[in-house]
Amino acid sequence: MKYKDYYKILGVSRNADEKEIKSAFRKLARKYHPDVNKESNASEKFKDINEAYEVLSDPQKRKRYDNLGGSWQEGQNFTPPPGYENININFGQGGFGGFRNSQGFEDIGGFSDFFETIFSDFFQQQQQQTPPSARRTARPTEPEENLDITQDLFIDLEDLMGEGTKAVKISYMEKCKECRGQGSYCHQCGGSGFNTVSKTLNVKIPKGVKEGAKIRLIGEGKIGIGGGRSNRKGNLYLLVKYSKHPYFSIEDSNIVSDLEIPAPKAVLGTVAQANTLHGVVKVTIPAGTQSGKSLRLKGLGLPKKEGGYGDHIAKVKITIPESPTKEEMELYKKLAGMV
Repeated sequence: MKYKDYYKILGVSRNADEKEIKSAFRKLARKYHPDVNKESNASEKFKDINEAYEVLSDPQKRKRYDNLGGSWQEGQNFTPPPGYENININFGQGGFGGFRNSQGFEDIGGFSDFFETIFSDFFQQQQQQTPPSARRTARPTEPEENLDITQDLFIDLEDLMGEGTKAVKISYMEKCKECRGQGSYCHQCGGSGFNTVSKTLNVKIPKGVKEGAKIRLIGEGKIGIGGGRSNRKGNLYLLVKYSKHPYFSIEDSNIVSDLEIPAPKAVLGTVAQANTLHGVVKVTIPAGTQSGKSLRLKGLGLPKKEGGYGDHIAKVKITIPESPTKEEMELYKKLAGMV
């Protein structure tokens, strides 16, 4: 018989981890699925890919396969190691026939002689552990599936001021309803067993919702397709995160921002305009105000859970001209001489 290099078939290294193997398998399964690829050898390649994944995705089978040694080349004549040649199991027509691998992909016409020689006792154990009445008809119990989805929701500070809505795009992977996640020849999912679901929801933003809070949307999660949960829907949880604001920062329910004041006006006192989440307000700057002084604007911050609003903290930042005019320089010289 001919040796099969399962690593070469999937295009991965012998040190590939489970994630790399699964990714390579799904990519190749989509490419060579007979419903998608009409090349004459697509079906045979699909069988090899399915068989390679059956071995490399199972730690026990992979360990046994690796024990054969890494010096073999794809297509070389292969003689089973001592112990393997004594296995004499009757597989019936088509070898393993309808055996289904760990990803639910139905084999096409049985596994290769190479596979049956190396792993026949695995199949024998499975047959012995299965009651005769249930063999070839029993389906494995589907594991309990988590149908909930959690996704970040970035919102602007302005969104916190009222109970408005925000368009949110949701995208996630869901088991194919056509083949119930089994893959194989499914035209809907291309043999992967999964489909990408994308939708846009108008989400109501609770007034003053805090960062880190979760907004629950009942029934907007994945849809169960088996395991006693058919037609049951999970929930969508949106984890609130604040978008970075160009001018404002947050301290609990308070908003903090800089308030730039020219040096002469800080000395003499003035009335400045400050931008807040509640609009533009006038702020009185006392004469002799120092840079860094905080001016508290009551009730102009974020909504509080218990009612009312936090404050807006305007921190004075005294500015000087970067390119003063000749007249300004003369005035500053005179001022400097007086100090």
